[in-house]
Amino acid sequence: MLHAVLARAIRHGRLTVQYPDGRIRHYGDGTGPEAGFRILTRRAAWRLVTNPGLSFGESYMDGAIEPLDGRLLDLLNLLMANMAEPTGHPVEALRALWRQARRRLDQLNPAPRARRNVAHHYDLNGRLYALFLDRDRQYSCAYFPTGQESLEEAQAAKKRHIAAKLRLAPGQEVLDIGCGWGGMALTLARDHGVRVTGITLSEEQLREARRRAAEAGLADRCRFELLDYRAWRRPVDRIVSVGMFEHVGIVNYPAFFRTLARALKPDGVALVHAIGRRDGPGSTNPWLTRYIFPGGYSPALSEVLPAVERSGLWATDVEILRLHYALTLQEWRRRFAANRDAIQSLYDERFCRMFEFYLAASEASFRQGGLINWQLQVSRRIDAVPLTRDYMLEAERALAAAPAG
Repeated sequence: MLHAVLARAIRHGRLTVQYPDGRIRHYGDGTGPEAGFRILTRRAAWRLVTNPGLSFGESYMDGAIEPLDGRLLDLLNLLMANMAEPTGHPVEALRALWRQARRRLDQLNPAPRARRNVAHHYDLNGRLYALFLDRDRQYSCAYFPTGQESLEEAQAAKKRHIAAKLRLAPGQEVLDIGCGWGGMALTLARDHGVRVTGITLSEEQLREARRRAAEAGLADRCRFELLDYRAWRRPVDRIVSVGMFEHVGIVNYPAFFRTLARALKPDGVALVHAIGRRDGPGSTNPWLTRYIFPGGYSPALSEVLPAVERSGLWATDVEILRLHYALTLQEWRRRFAANRDAIQSLYDERFCRMFEFYLAASEASFRQGGLINWQLQVSRRIDAVPLTRDYMLEAERALAAAPAG
């Protein structure tokens, strides 16, 4: 049965599969990229027929599937490039329809559930993230103006890119929704003279962000709270939210943008940065939901903009970042591999294989699976930002030339 599925699904490239009984078969037209994997148990082969979206990653975690020559990324790139075809896996196509039908239920994220979902991934041992992120612990898409930047340079460029869109001025008050370990908030407070409140649902991130603010001497201008965005009540000049919108859930998009509209002062500006999809509404991969981001979803802009329209906000700028996250994940994978022994000492081998699969599958999704990043600037007033985008580039260049602080 698996042979029949793969013969139907793999149309391009060359996929080599070694079955549990030792047979080796090849799929595809033989042109283009090559990759392969061995299946070590009959159960793993059966699960690839009945529930591939979940079982491929689980089987890799359990050691029941091994990439040939250890090239996991090459294998996932080849599979994703082919599974996007209309002739792909028929059982997985049916499961995807079922996931899409129930996604509103799966993405219900009231405050208690949102906190549990966040804790699942972000309250892991803090050393883990220090071992593969940049020094500022930016856990979101970096910005590569040339594609040759180091990870630290690209993450600094991302913060400048966002700050330029916010049109910051000394003395303004900024709300950072989903502040992570505080890197964005601290940078804005230090380099722009603004006062920032960062909110998060992760206790691990909250402790680290407060420690970093005190260590940097910025605790008087940069404070952090354990707070759900829906509970914010005070008006602010600017709002920034990076890598948090994927956890909101489609049911809550109207509430999210109503919160922004209510929290912004009349001349206020907000910038939301998130993962999206280019091919319209979909559903989250079940393996990613179970092991990495429960309740998470990366929306198409067609699902987001209607909520903006109903909130009364102006969508004043939209930018699509292509391949920037693939380059970010490539560097995260490299650093994770370099520190694998230290990470395994924190957890175990199965956890390491889970995280390797997560990073490689995410990179393949940005290269082959249609994922993108979008940045959406919104305001309450039509004239809150200049008439053209020139101001963004001018501000970004000035920030790049200026010393930190």
